[in-house]
Amino acid sequence: MRRALAWSSIIVGIPLVAYGVASFSACSGGDNNSDGSVACGDIPDGALAATPCSWDQPVTRPDDTTATQNRAACTYKRGDMPAATLGSSSPVDKDIPITNVIVVMMENHSFDNYFGHLNQFLGRTDIESAPADAGNLTTDGSVAPYTHAPHLCTLDTDHEWDGTHLEWADGGMSGFAIENEGWSAGDLVASPDGGPPDPALASGARSMFYYDQTDLPFYYSLAQNFAIADHYHASALGPTWVNRMFFWAGTSFGVTANTFPDISKSPFPPDVAGSEVGILDELEERHADWWIYADALPTAAVVYGIGLANRYARLPQRRVHPNPVSLSDKTDFFDALAAGQLPSISFVDPDTQHENSDGQDEHPPADIHIGQKWVSDLVHAVMVSPQWAHTALFITWDEHGGFYDHLPPPPACVPDSLPTILNLTTQDTIAGSFDRYGVRVPLIVVSPYAKKGYVGHATYDHTSIARFIEAKFKIPAVSNRDANADAMMDLFDFSTPQQLTPPTIPDAVVDPTGLQFCESTYPHDGG
Repeated sequence: MRRALAWSSIIVGIPLVAYGVASFSACSGGDNNSDGSVACGDIPDGALAATPCSWDQPVTRPDDTTATQNRAACTYKRGDMPAATLGSSSPVDKDIPITNVIVVMMENHSFDNYFGHLNQFLGRTDIESAPADAGNLTTDGSVAPYTHAPHLCTLDTDHEWDGTHLEWADGGMSGFAIENEGWSAGDLVASPDGGPPDPALASGARSMFYYDQTDLPFYYSLAQNFAIADHYHASALGPTWVNRMFFWAGTSFGVTANTFPDISKSPFPPDVAGSEVGILDELEERHADWWIYADALPTAAVVYGIGLANRYARLPQRRVHPNPVSLSDKTDFFDALAAGQLPSISFVDPDTQHENSDGQDEHPPADIHIGQKWVSDLVHAVMVSPQWAHTALFITWDEHGGFYDHLPPPPACVPDSLPTILNLTTQDTIAGSFDRYGVRVPLIVVSPYAKKGYVGHATYDHTSIARFIEAKFKIPAVSNRDANADAMMDLFDFSTPQQLTPPTIPDAVVDPTGLQFCESTYPHDGG
């Protein structure tokens, strides 16, 4: 049976000192812009590359209508500056009063799986949600209904390239139950009494489960108090690594499976103008202060592989301090928050390596309360931080994980001219390209500038977060996809912050009875 490659596949041949819990820093210095980044020209001490002066050239802003139409027509290209692709009413760089951006990407849940019942919770009708009578045909011709999940965990569902395309069913969103019938059944363990596992646990009906405010009270409270989007999609109809590559690099380099792209011809510092690989290369060239905080392997490694350990290493005379690879984890993130020393951009990864019944990234078969508690701890720390007043925290999920969503993904801008590389190891057979978004996933923006209770209805994907970062730190698009991405400025009110005093939101808790079921029913041995 096809399975997503585990994070453990990255470990082979990698010195553990370089990973495990790791962070990478880009130092600031020299003549700074108003946002703390370094102006073009000189290479500051400890940096490897100068900021291209073309990034700081004046740009003629399009009006809002022209920008929107051009993005819909995929007019803009890799290398275009945000000011050239966002309408003139959209703030960019110094006009965005955010000094600290935090990005958290969890695992494997669709919008309807998590937020399909926000309308009922909030007493609204405008949130795009699955109809109450939604369902999918099963292998025996019956209908698996869209129904409340009986437990806080499920057996993993199919989110590979082929499986996702079959679930999408050419826009019918009708293949979930059939595709997941028996999927991952080999991972089931014996029942608590020692007998065979319950075959119902591998039923395709589980792909039609949803959770609501009784299961996810913290996430529902965030949606009530901050801003969300109901047309935010994964970037591609494919698995974890593919979608995370789109966030980090605006493309999956043609890859359809959890395999590494070939970036061997794109070193850092770039030897050819415009050959940067992803947003980290450009943040480094901008000399912006960024860190990765990871509880296990940093997910940026899906693009950079083992090269992430030393791609941004300091010049020889600067290798001692700061350390080019400083061991760091979420505890360091909390310490930086409490001290008011968070860097300009923080990428915070849950443990995406140990995906078992008590995994913290919410990847099935994890008890979803574990991940919700992990996010809750992080959000509460952000809200009491001295830096809260100018922080934007983006929380999303990498892809749908095989769970049902009723909304067909719309067409998307092709990121580049690279051919689609079907992976024979995972038995990818369905021809396709990256001209369509993936299945919808939740997005929550936590910030004093987030519009309270707001639901954005425009179409976004993971490259929209990247475009927001690019707009703030004045760096160009890394692919045609993010060049045409909506930067989600409508989720914010930068003139009148509504939440300078953070709302009171109860901490998330883990239900011990639910966790006991998950640990006794599903693997608890490293995933």
